[in-house]
Amino acid sequence: MSDKLSGVSQRILFVSGYHHHVTAHTATVVGQLARDLVLSVDEVPGAGSSAPASGRLEQLGGKGANQAVGLAQLGVRPGLVAVAGDDVIGDVLLQQARRDGIDVSGVVRRPGTLTGVIVEILAGGEYRYVEDLPLLTAAEVEAAAGGIERRDAVLVQLQQPPDAAAAAARLGHAAGRLVVLDGAPGDEALLGHADVVRADGKEAGQWLGVPPEEFGPAARELLAKGPKLIAVEVPGGNLFVWDGGELAVPLTDAQVVDTTGGGDAFVAALTASLLRTETYEAAARFATAAAGATVGHPGGRPNLRKVAARA
Repeated sequence: MSDKLSGVSQRILFVSGYHHHVTAHTATVVGQLARDLVLSVDEVPGAGSSAPASGRLEQLGGKGANQAVGLAQLGVRPGLVAVAGDDVIGDVLLQQARRDGIDVSGVVRRPGTLTGVIVEILAGGEYRYVEDLPLLTAAEVEAAAGGIERRDAVLVQLQQPPDAAAAAARLGHAAGRLVVLDGAPGDEALLGHADVVRADGKEAGQWLGVPPEEFGPAARELLAKGPKLIAVEVPGGNLFVWDGGELAVPLTDAQVVDTTGGGDAFVAALTASLLRTETYEAAARFATAAAGATVGHPGGRPNLRKVAARA
């Protein structure tokens, strides 16, 4: 395991006469915050027609917020670096984030900007997105340097502009923190700042440049550029590759309702497990279980408390 994971302070938590060693871990998520509107329909209407919604959710969303919520549910104290507008929707979402246990002092309230919105149309387990998301600038990330540098891990979503993602990874790496990259590739120089790279199947193809059946050897080559762990989606599961080891973990048998939040729960759980200095094998299985616990309900917001209880 990375030496960045050693020496993290511990405390004793007493609950109902039992005591547990609980690591007082913290993490910063650099990513998106949005109003997440999920409409379930029996059938997606065609052009020029409409359909009634059979279900509706409105909640705090966006990949950054989802991962921060997941971390909080798993006992990691998260901070969020993201953009919100100076509108009432931003006020409401930040209030919810605080209730979720997220430090939002790193969220930029950008004047004249509307808070991000994601509209998801969910039909028969398949989703369609329409989104409008303000993204971070490198200067805004640099302004949040203090929060990034003092926490144990930084989760960097590569959907952000390349210079903003690079600034976050560089700050975390320079401070000796666990750096987790999530998403499609940016500048390969990012790999020199990363401890973990996570990608879904499409993103993994972009990183590795080979078909899924060749992901293993290609991921091993990627390790030589800096990361200690590569976690990529493959048909039927996820593949984990590290120096001296490789593990394919099949998907859980959970009923799939909506896959949108599975990856965010996966990243949160993988990070939480690594901060606890668990083995890569244990972290792999825990992350896969967290994803399975999230795809069984509409919307991307995780619900990982039962997963946390089994950890």
